[in-house]
Amino acid sequence: MRVVVCVKHVPDIQSERRFRADGLLERGGDDDTLNELDEDALEAGLRLVEAHPPAEGDDPHDVVVLTVGPAAAVDALRRGLAMGATTAVHVLDAGVEGSDALATARVLGAAVAALHAESPVDVVVAGMAGLDGLTSLVPAALAAVLDWPQLTLADRIDVDPAARTVEVRRETSTAVETLTAPLPVVVSVTDQAFRARFPAFTGILAARKAPVRVLDLAALGLDPATVGLQGSTTRVLETSERPERPDRVLVTDDGSAALALADYLAQKGFA
Repeated sequence: MRVVVCVKHVPDIQSERRFRADGLLERGGDDDTLNELDEDALEAGLRLVEAHPPAEGDDPHDVVVLTVGPAAAVDALRRGLAMGATTAVHVLDAGVEGSDALATARVLGAAVAALHAESPVDVVVAGMAGLDGLTSLVPAALAAVLDWPQLTLADRIDVDPAARTVEVRRETSTAVETLTAPLPVVVSVTDQAFRARFPAFTGILAARKAPVRVLDLAALGLDPATVGLQGSTTRVLETSERPERPDRVLVTDDGSAALALADYLAQKGFA
């Protein structure tokens, strides 16, 4: 079984995010990290291969972590390798800078197609959202680019290797759905059921030295006009600093902070 997990290197969600003069998000800061929701996707991919050990004589399973981004994005791949992924692929090209969700899906789709041509990919797994943009568009757009079935927002995945099908469970506000599709397939997962494992120390050490395959737009056969800012259908027209809350109350703890907090909550009707 071959599973590709799409991961992204994003600014920490607790950090102060800033936009550049051209409207792009500033990346590459010291607190940038592997998108937390993509850790859940990687956990889902690892569980898939662990649930179906290769038969005697078959090739070993391959869990590929795939990212699109600047040089610093390799840190997300190394985190994925430390967690248990076996292969890392980095699409690194200045031409992809500024890609929106749809343009990013074109790049990911070309990379998955290239991997699939070399050795068949069974499942592509993605997180439910990137914590930088929160569009949740990429998994569906990626499935459209590949012309593969999509099963989104799953909280359980079961693959039947013999029947070449995948079944997922999805919970909505009104029902619990069970959906089935043939392989290959694109699946996105929620953060409800796939709590990511913590990397072992030996895995962290091995990930530092593990090879990372680098691809550019030329290697993927992509026209630069179809990605990046020029290939995107959305633009950031204006940005501004987040305004300070006008009702903010700062309390210096001189031993009476608890009383001040209780008084404040009472004034707001929480007593």
